[in-house]
Amino acid sequence: MDLSEEDIRTLARARKILENPGLTAKLSNLIGAPIEAGVRSLPEGAQQLIVNITRHSLRGGLAAIVATMDREPGKAASPGMYRLASGLSGAAGGFFGLTALPVELPVSTLLILRSIAEIARGEGEDLTEPDAQLACLEVLAIGGRSRADDAAEVGYYATRIGLAQTISSAAHYIGHHGLTHKVASPIAHLISRIAARFSWTVTESMVAKTVPVVGAATGAAINALFMRHFQDMAWAHFNVRRLEREFTAGLVRRHYEALAMYNPIDMQPPRLSA
Repeated sequence: MDLSEEDIRTLARARKILENPGLTAKLSNLIGAPIEAGVRSLPEGAQQLIVNITRHSLRGGLAAIVATMDREPGKAASPGMYRLASGLSGAAGGFFGLTALPVELPVSTLLILRSIAEIARGEGEDLTEPDAQLACLEVLAIGGRSRADDAAEVGYYATRIGLAQTISSAAHYIGHHGLTHKVASPIAHLISRIAARFSWTVTESMVAKTVPVVGAATGAAINALFMRHFQDMAWAHFNVRRLEREFTAGLVRRHYEALAMYNPIDMQPPRLSA
């Protein structure tokens, strides 16, 4: 069995999102100032502070979210509600700047994770399964890629492959111990890797809020854009995973890679055998 034309169009939309994950240009357009220069001008140690806060925010965050939400696969998500909540959090960040970081970042991270989990559920993921839970964290790494990444690990599938062994070890650990975060555990190692990637996108967002003209209203818009970015990544990632469940991972990847060669809106896609 092969993918239908509708499946291929869904995959094409997902690929377009997943292969263009950067927020930099969108943030620069919103605030009318370049982001890269602001990242370079951050005080020494600021990036590590963001990584540390991000890592702390992720510890226990997913476990708390999964434990408190309705985990019935297929139930629709509510992305607009989370963009509104994230915008309210961003308003404080835009007003107080970096001083609000230790409070705002954990709140924003938990809101993003909750929204990602709802999108996963809506695409048929069983959130009682460790693999589905870790796929929610994986979205932060996929959406957190930046120009600082090694050229060999910038694509969607390359990122997944790079995390595959760590995720497999973490899923095995969760199956035996639950979502606990002992320092030397595989889940703690995975969180550290994801926090390092996610923090680059967090840094861009935080730098945007330090621009002098940014106030509460623009801070809210920046956070809403930040939330929308990861919601889009989650939609794309979990649609790829849904297709992989319905067909095979190998077939879906071959179609995904073939999409680089044609536009499914204007051209008849090649048919690939299973």
